[in-house]
Amino acid sequence: MTLYRQLVIFTLVLFLILFTGTWVVTFNSTRSFLINQLESHAQDTATSLGLALSQRAIEKDKAGIESMIDAVFDRGYYRTIKFVDIEGKVILERNLAVAVENVPAWFIDLAPLDAPEANANVMAGWRQAGRIYVKSHPGYAYHALWEDGARMTLWFVACGIFVFLFGGLGLRFLLKPLVLVQRQADAICRKEYESQEPLPRTKELRQVVIAMNRMTGKVKEMFEEQAVFAEGFREHAYRDPLTGLGNRRYFEAQMRARQEQGEGAGGGILLLVQIHDLQQLNRQRGLQAGDELLKAASLILQGTAQPYPNCILARLTGGDFALFLPDSPTWEAPQIAEEMASALSRLAERKLSVAENVTHIGVVTCDVPTAFGSLLSESDLSLRTAQQKGPNAWHVRGISKETERLPAGEQQWKRTLEDVLQARRIRLDGQPVVRTEDRSECLHIEIFSKIVRGEDGEEFRAELFLPFAERLGLVSLLDRVVLEEAMRLDRRQLGVDTVAVNISPTSLNDDVFRDWLSAALKALPPSAPRFAFEFAEFGAIRNLASVKEFRENIQQWGHLMALDHYGQSLSKLSYLRFLRPDYVKVDRAYTEELKDASSDSRFYMGSLCSVAHSIDVMVIAEGVETEEQLELLRGLNVDGMQGYAIDRPKPMAENPAGR
Repeated sequence: MTLYRQLVIFTLVLFLILFTGTWVVTFNSTRSFLINQLESHAQDTATSLGLALSQRAIEKDKAGIESMIDAVFDRGYYRTIKFVDIEGKVILERNLAVAVENVPAWFIDLAPLDAPEANANVMAGWRQAGRIYVKSHPGYAYHALWEDGARMTLWFVACGIFVFLFGGLGLRFLLKPLVLVQRQADAICRKEYESQEPLPRTKELRQVVIAMNRMTGKVKEMFEEQAVFAEGFREHAYRDPLTGLGNRRYFEAQMRARQEQGEGAGGGILLLVQIHDLQQLNRQRGLQAGDELLKAASLILQGTAQPYPNCILARLTGGDFALFLPDSPTWEAPQIAEEMASALSRLAERKLSVAENVTHIGVVTCDVPTAFGSLLSESDLSLRTAQQKGPNAWHVRGISKETERLPAGEQQWKRTLEDVLQARRIRLDGQPVVRTEDRSECLHIEIFSKIVRGEDGEEFRAELFLPFAERLGLVSLLDRVVLEEAMRLDRRQLGVDTVAVNISPTSLNDDVFRDWLSAALKALPPSAPRFAFEFAEFGAIRNLASVKEFRENIQQWGHLMALDHYGQSLSKLSYLRFLRPDYVKVDRAYTEELKDASSDSRFYMGSLCSVAHSIDVMVIAEGVETEEQLELLRGLNVDGMQGYAIDRPKPMAENPAGR
């Protein structure tokens, strides 16, 4: 119960006690007065009647005595008039039954008026002829007492209503600073820092508000220090780059010459580099600024290519570059791509670009002769996948039996995806996410989707078809089919209440998809699992408003919203407070670098946990592959883990009890 209600109730109780006491005292006083009036009235009547009857007694006029008594009694103010002789014999008696109109019987029983009987002597000369007895009728006294009590009760009720209304308003006004203090405390829980102005005039409340404002400022300062500390580690991992050398014709001619000489391009590494925001840079700063950016990027690419003889480096068009490193071992590709992305990202620090997101790099490795067209197609798909990961990201694909069987070109992909969606050939795999402190406790199962091609039953992972689904505008339909399949799962068979499903932020911009999802979530049966909707961090940042609105809608039905691949973006941590996800999954790149207690990744993840926990956001590590990583994560206060060290993805039919 709130303090305001307690004070209102306390005030009303005090008023009720005061009213009851005053009412009882006043009521008893009025009752005593009326009893005295009845006694005085009876005594006056008895005295006057005794004197009047004395003359009749001397004359022994019995008829006159009776007529005088009847005359007095018929006035109706008397209950009993009785005349007795000196021996006590009743000579004449008149009685009237007590009948009180317009007064409840319970009131008469509650407040009896026992009017005393008055008497006076009737003299016949010097001797006593008898005695007259008179008792007043209480009807009028009851009526007066009832009306007086009713008026007093109505008056107190009116006063009580007045006290309740205006006293409540007064208390609300006086307690307003405490209500604002409560809002401040709630805001701090939401990691929103508000100061209360102006200060209240009441001395005690003023001191409380000053202390609360001071605490709010300190908490805000602590959070900002933690955020800056964490952002420093993240910016250490990522930057931005770009410019041009040869042209597209030069590059294609060189590649085809090698193809003709060796019946297909030999093994090696192809890197497709894309520099962003050239047009915006040219509009804002002029063409010279764009040229400077391209030249700086070309110097970096030349530095990367210098250790590799016979390499091919060219500017294809605009901000697109290609670097082919023939006969290079495929295991060097991640290191080359990481060094190149890091070097290019540093151009943003030199203020040569308009944004931190300078580049994306798509990498293809092959250890067998591969057609030039296949290399370009695969590098383009790898570039699209990198763009989904976040700013200055890179992605490596290998030419394998699976990729050789992929549909070639957008039109084939479109036909394949449309056929899959129509026939609903979707397969769901699941991988458990467990609590770090207790691996036997499953937090949720993350669902991974695969599509199955109709003609040969070939399965393709999400990373292979999602870029084309995005480009072809089919991603919301794909998300819907995956969710419909997931909604058929039974939490009792899974052994866990929550399943995590990745959906594209692009789907949130589809009105049809949003309406369907809202209706589907409302209609979920009790056996259906609770859903944790995961968004890739880079996509969520680009759609902050729609993702936040989505979170607010699904939370009313008990579902969760989370960020996946957290740490790939260079955005500030302030968006975390804006989005308020239930948890974040740290990108596996940080987990892979978690090798010992002195690694930068360890410090970054530790500071990230501190910031996230301060705003009630759980932290889950992806890509946990070794027991050493697991032990280090325990020491960093990470809430959950996911990876091969826990369990591999399995078909959902094989996932009872979260395993």
